[in-house]
Amino acid sequence: MKIIMITILAVFMCNIGFSQEIHRYGTTTANFLEIGIGSAPSAMGEAYVAVANDLSSIYWNPAGLASFRGTAVQFMIQPWVIDINTLFFAGAMSIPRIGTIGFGLTQVGYGDMDVTTLDYQDGTGEKFTANELAFSLSYSRRIVSWFSFGSSAKLVQSNIWHSSAHAFALDLGVMINTQFFSVTRNRKDGLVIGMSISNYGTRMKYDGIDLYQPIDISEYEEGNYGDVAGQFRPQEWELPLLFRIGISVKPIVTKNTNLIFAVDANHPNNNTESLNIGVAYEMRFPGKATVTFRGGQKAIFMDQPQFGITGGLGVKLYFLKNQSLTVDYAYKTMGILGNVHATTVSLNF
Repeated sequence: MKIIMITILAVFMCNIGFSQEIHRYGTTTANFLEIGIGSAPSAMGEAYVAVANDLSSIYWNPAGLASFRGTAVQFMIQPWVIDINTLFFAGAMSIPRIGTIGFGLTQVGYGDMDVTTLDYQDGTGEKFTANELAFSLSYSRRIVSWFSFGSSAKLVQSNIWHSSAHAFALDLGVMINTQFFSVTRNRKDGLVIGMSISNYGTRMKYDGIDLYQPIDISEYEEGNYGDVAGQFRPQEWELPLLFRIGISVKPIVTKNTNLIFAVDANHPNNNTESLNIGVAYEMRFPGKATVTFRGGQKAIFMDQPQFGITGGLGVKLYFLKNQSLTVDYAYKTMGILGNVHATTVSLNF
């Protein structure tokens, strides 16, 4: 098992370092699906496919929902670059002997923009907006104590003024708990291997009244009919397909502290391969709270990335009857695009 894992990682690293293939930059649509969900994963440099254990697992690795118990809801607000806002709302419920069922809703709003034409390049006085949605329905189950799987069916919708497009996609994920590198010799504290494939689905094609325009088929000829009904026919575009494989280990495990180190290898269909690394240090105060410090780096080895160092803090407060309230904060540096702050609130009951 150890030899197989080391071989896989070595092959992937060689591919990152020496591949000369041409990458398909800018060839996908609905790229909001690449925006990381959840403040805890974002603070860890998005190295989360083998760590996922909360409602953000719906995005990172549906198999992570299998470790969830009870009922919970989660809400995230993340102001993105150039006045773009990202919202995420999710809920899940575990059902004994059946598994965990969850749902997630991601909404991205681009704000109001001026309508411009060739004749009115400074604006016509009208405003238009654009927004995108992704609704996921997830199911996850732990088959045996060391193996879990999960899947999400996803509806993706994109709207730009009077035009829209939609697609259906599927996310799949697995998590494997091993006893390797377990300082306590307990499987739950050993090395975890996670794998997921996201956004495998149909193509998107925009349609709407904005694509209907009158056309003068002989612009420089007098006397012809210049208002022939015409329609632009956009091409179909693929979704941003992403394959992730990652590991997480706990080099320090004590009664009241945990140190988690994680590495994810990413293979997208519209960019170069890359690595994400992250670390989380947990301090538990039994019966009261858990405080977690996080940090990481995203997109290592990516061709000209704008992503930089990430960091964040999480506080989980415990109440009676296994109820808890979690507040996570993340800070991400994004080069010339500026810095991003994200806050996530979760309630377990």
